[in-house]
Amino acid sequence: MADSSQIVTRIAPSPTGIMHIGTARTALFNWLFARGRGGKFLLRIEDTDRARSTPEATEAILDGMRWLGLDWDGEAVSQFERAPRHAEVAREMLARGHAYKCFATQDEIEAYREAARTANRSTLYLSPWRDADPATHPDAPYVIRLRAPRDGATVIQDAVQGSVTFRNDQLDDMVMLRSDGTPTYMLAVVVDDHDMGVTHAIRGDDHLNNAARQAQIYRAMDWLEPVWAHIPLIHGEDGKKLSKRNGATGVMDYARMGIPAAAMRNYLARLGWSHGDDELFIDEQAIAWFDLSGIGRAPARLDMKKLESVSGWHIARMEDAELMAEIERYLAFTGQAPLSRAQHDLMVAAMYCLKDRAKSLPDLLEKGQFALACRPLQPDEKARAALDPVSRGILHELTAQLQNVSWSKDTLEATLTLAAEAHGLKFGKLAGPLRAALAGRSVTPSVFDMMLVIGREETLARLAEAASRDG
Repeated sequence: MADSSQIVTRIAPSPTGIMHIGTARTALFNWLFARGRGGKFLLRIEDTDRARSTPEATEAILDGMRWLGLDWDGEAVSQFERAPRHAEVAREMLARGHAYKCFATQDEIEAYREAARTANRSTLYLSPWRDADPATHPDAPYVIRLRAPRDGATVIQDAVQGSVTFRNDQLDDMVMLRSDGTPTYMLAVVVDDHDMGVTHAIRGDDHLNNAARQAQIYRAMDWLEPVWAHIPLIHGEDGKKLSKRNGATGVMDYARMGIPAAAMRNYLARLGWSHGDDELFIDEQAIAWFDLSGIGRAPARLDMKKLESVSGWHIARMEDAELMAEIERYLAFTGQAPLSRAQHDLMVAAMYCLKDRAKSLPDLLEKGQFALACRPLQPDEKARAALDPVSRGILHELTAQLQNVSWSKDTLEATLTLAAEAHGLKFGKLAGPLRAALAGRSVTPSVFDMMLVIGREETLARLAEAASRDG
């Protein structure tokens, strides 16, 4: 096992599409583990699949990491660019007798497997070149295969899964270097993790079988193995493997939903890991608490209602400036126009009355429409219905009454209550027309909060505009 005196973790996504939420959760676990121990968190782009790896997909990974706020140490490493080093290790293993040249063609391998199927025996390929005399090697293309142990077992001591045993007669002599000289994924991962000093391989449990094969390379090279920690996958709300049908699969989908990054970190941390009964916490707590012993073995399950609850908790506690930065990023992600300086300032002023019960950034923007709107307002259907002739007459009277009153909540409340009573109404009956006049909506923050945020001049202008509307 690795020496944990200098903790080094990594995330190594393949740039072949979106950044999957499972990759984001794995990245978070690695980040928390390293940051809580003064260690390093590294990023490696596993871009060896040249047909599918694209610069756009690489940028999508970087965007996802940046949005989540998971900073990595040093430069991102390209696995493809390290191919000469991978080949060097394969040839070193060949020289040390831990690997061999295999000249079998694909047709020969398939014929072997077909014969095995016919005879109802294992189709695991056993190369005839494993113990061949080098003098018999032909002048032909070859791959380099690992000389894996045939007897006994390969045991992985996993920090999450416990002791996992793989029978060696179920593991083949895997190819490490192809006939064109390019390395396979299995070899590249081990060489990169070793060279980068990775002490803890924290990754999805779909890699658990890979660990047995990769451990054989570590042991053949006399390299220290990392601490293995294979975490359960994420399932959809229906308990099935996560797909677009049962939950958003890309991390940036959640950015576009308007979930603040801090809330997403909190939610992802609890998706498969626990610290007692703590559900809601900030980064500093997660960094201090996170440990591999808190990771469960059962698949985690997405729960959008819980995510919304976590998001609401964070929104209520975030600093206004931080929330505004999140809103600006959300608008950019979704292709919406940025806020003007005046809109930005009004949103900041309104934030105290927007945060309550908001579950997402779109909720904040919806509640804050009164601060973002410009005259002439375009009332929605319910708001238009509230602006009947009687209500418009009261609003006209109010425009004059509010000219010179003190602009405080108490004075405004008293003035509006008296205006309602003068017409034999309770204030609640007047609130609807006021919401329609001030925001063009029927659901808004309190009338008094809106008036205080937009100020006397704008309030009077909106009341006068609503009062003069045609039926």
